[in-house]
Amino acid sequence: MAAMFAAGALAEAVLIRLGQTFSSTSDERAMRLLGDDIVPNPQVVTNHAITIDAPPDCVWPWLVQMGWHRAGWYTARWVDKLLFPLNWPSANRIIPELQHIQIGDFIPDGAPETKTGLIVEQLKPGRAMALHSNSHLPMSWRNIASLDWSWAFVLLPIDGGRRTRFLFRSRWVTSPWWFTLSGWLGIVPADFIMSRDMLNGVKERSEALARRRSSASCYNGNPSLA
Repeated sequence: MAAMFAAGALAEAVLIRLGQTFSSTSDERAMRLLGDDIVPNPQVVTNHAITIDAPPDCVWPWLVQMGWHRAGWYTARWVDKLLFPLNWPSANRIIPELQHIQIGDFIPDGAPETKTGLIVEQLKPGRAMALHSNSHLPMSWRNIASLDWSWAFVLLPIDGGRRTRFLFRSRWVTSPWWFTLSGWLGIVPADFIMSRDMLNGVKERSEALARRRSSASCYNGNPSLA
């Protein structure tokens, strides 16, 4: 029994570590990113990253169209069916009408009646955006618990702009203590699975777009490039 408990605790510790740092470097975790001031004193910070064999202009169009009943979050379909059965499959094309994003836009992350989503708070078009939410709780919990949460999506050109380092950071504060504890034990490990899926989904789509692009820019508003 003690051995099983120790093995379970070790597995949980590994998942928590992966949920905080998957594929990111120590320099990237220390880097100041757009949106860090939205939740200035977080209890939890997660950093994930991936290298994409495509320039940032092939990656950005996929980011701005994300969201519930938009382009999705690029996670595997089995994950969507298991955790978000009412959401549509993630898009495999650029959707021209979703390419216009600005500060103050609401990005839904649930059915309209849940009033769940993120606000675009900071934006550097083509390079970075920071989203903010305090609505990611069931309606019945919102009088007894709180979650203040930011997401940052940052594209760093590398290799002379031919490739992209995609950084994805979350920062959050929760209360009360039991919700904070459940976040560490459940949400952080789950973030490893979901974030890894999202990063790989963006990578696959961006690289496919780069391979078939027919102009100097991956996307310039021309639906024929979608």
